[in-house]
Amino acid sequence: MKAPTAPQKEGPRINREIRAREVQLIDAEGHNRGVVQISEAQALADEASLDLVEIVPTAEPPVCKILDYGKYRFLEQKKAAEARKKQKIVEIKEIKLRPGIDEHDYDTKLKSMRRFFEEGDKVKVTLRFRGREMAHQDLGFRLLEKVKAETLGTAKVELEPSMEGRQMVMVLAPR
Repeated sequence: MKAPTAPQKEGPRINREIRAREVQLIDAEGHNRGVVQISEAQALADEASLDLVEIVPTAEPPVCKILDYGKYRFLEQKKAAEARKKQKIVEIKEIKLRPGIDEHDYDTKLKSMRRFFEEGDKVKVTLRFRGREMAHQDLGFRLLEKVKAETLGTAKVELEPSMEGRQMVMVLAPR
């Protein structure tokens, strides 16, 4: 039976956790000290009462910097929170139509679609057929082509009109 492996620590390795023999060292003032032995780099960090943090572990040799690790983690968390705040989640809004939709109702739905595009959301246009309307799928296709033509300036077609059971579906995304 194997011994359980030690859990991987989140974030960069610091101080005695760095395993390389030599490191590319950047001191506390931001000056490049070149390639130095790990023991010398650790001594410089201890002398400055700071931590030796592995910034680029994939480089050869790894790049390490002398800095205050607590402050570094705080700034990284702050940067990540700012990035999450600016992130926009794209939603898919659905507009349902019928083949015999009235002109005014159609205009209202089109206005809603344009508002969704301005907000940065995608729009799924669903055209539902009932009963004998299934025999006139060409009317539905023409209606979706009309929607595509009228939203051409603000949206692009992500999924062309296609039949899914008793409904025809088209997905539009903002430009």
